[in-house]
Amino acid sequence: MYKNIVDFIHQLYQTDEFVPLHAPLFIGNEKKYMNECIDTTFVSSVGKFVDRFEEMVAAYTGAKKAVVCVSGTNALHMAMMLVGVQRDDEVLTQALTFIATCNAISYIGAHPVFIDVDRNTMGLSPDAMKAWLVKNAEIKNDQCYNKRTGRRVKACVPMHTFGHPTKLDELVALCHEYHIELVEDAAESMGSFYKGRHTGTFGRVSAISFNGNKTITTGGGGMLLFQDEELGNLAKHLTTQAKVPHRWDFVHDQIGYNYRMPNINAALGCAQMENLERYVENKRATANEYNNFFADIPNIDFFTEPIECRSNYWLNVVLLQDRHSQQDFLAFTNDHGVMTRPVWQLMNKLDMFKHCETDGLVNTCWLEERVVNIPSSARLKV
Repeated sequence: MYKNIVDFIHQLYQTDEFVPLHAPLFIGNEKKYMNECIDTTFVSSVGKFVDRFEEMVAAYTGAKKAVVCVSGTNALHMAMMLVGVQRDDEVLTQALTFIATCNAISYIGAHPVFIDVDRNTMGLSPDAMKAWLVKNAEIKNDQCYNKRTGRRVKACVPMHTFGHPTKLDELVALCHEYHIELVEDAAESMGSFYKGRHTGTFGRVSAISFNGNKTITTGGGGMLLFQDEELGNLAKHLTTQAKVPHRWDFVHDQIGYNYRMPNINAALGCAQMENLERYVENKRATANEYNNFFADIPNIDFFTEPIECRSNYWLNVVLLQDRHSQQDFLAFTNDHGVMTRPVWQLMNKLDMFKHCETDGLVNTCWLEERVVNIPSSARLKV
């Protein structure tokens, strides 16, 4: 059976060679724009492509303002700082995520609290979050506190796993009820929409990643999305070393951060944005091919987008029956020229976060034993 799957994937990608999990694709103006940066010498953080990239992403997503960063992790760190997360606060998030989510929380000195995910989104579960809040939270002076630890619960950071939106309207309502800031980790979901609205636009601020393996890439890079333009202006100031504009003087009015994306990376991003919809439509077509194929394969389920969502299918997912079949599948495919990967090791199982509170994570553990990512690159030719 696994041989049939490997053969299908090689046929899908029209190659007998190794099929990577997700390779970047450059079919547009990437070289032209990057050469312009070199020819004009504007390769650092000042240049027209930085502004243009921010404007393109804001227009596409519907955000009121977008601010580039050097990585998605930097963007998450800044996003939580901007909504007021402080040392020893608690942040509700999921254990089924890439480590950047928890690293960004830790940079501030805050504490992750791991809440379960839903099986049909792989993202933070509103039902699980509500159950935890009803049991553990109390409101004092319009702030949410954990009754057991006494710490303030300041933010909620859901992650749109593999580009599939989580149940944002329910999370927004819960955050409003409990006076918690919603910060979307939209790192993987550029091009994904929830009920017609782009991910990353439901809270005051969110973060996107443009790492080399994402749907579109700037090599490395990230973006902050804002529904509060004034907060976005502050972010631009803080991420550029908090330097007060002046023709020659170096004046900085507060502690700032060197989170500036170079113009040369932004140039790459502008060219990628010009083809984003082509990439997403092609990836969605690939997902449809997979869905039809796996419908006839016993004991393996292909994960499809949640209802009322338009997913970018950043990484396609199949669900095996159990841990044993998952490991057999991973071994066979990787031995036969097809890159596949399990979900990340759960955050609460890493040494740095073993002490963190969880709600039991029943669905999270169930998914960890079954999820496998299969090749998901756009199948477009230069």
